[in-house]
Amino acid sequence: WRAKEELLVSFPGVSNTLARTFLAEVPELGALNRRQIASLAGLAPFTRQSGRWKGKSMIGGGRAKLRAGLYMAALSASRYHPQLKVFYRRLVTAGKPKMVALIAVAR
Repeated sequence: WRAKEELLVSFPGVSNTLARTFLAEVPELGALNRRQIASLAGLAPFTRQSGRWKGKSMIGGGRAKLRAGLYMAALSASRYHPQLKVFYRRLVTAGKPKMVALIAVAR
């Protein structure tokens, strides 16, 4: 676990607390791809549609503690991490709601 924690902390914006949350909530980390991890965290978009009726895409389910940790990390990263700040601003200026842009940063 120490090796995985050190690897996670080496990423910019990932603290010891977030790395330990990852390790506790997602023991499958390293064995799944990015889409499966997003689904486990509850950050994968699911579209509600039926026939000609088109609903909205939403996130939900997954592991709540992991999603909360990723949300807080995305909130901080959207303000202070240079690349993620630009990504967040680009989505907001393109007309996306702020929460949708923040979840994209978290994903």
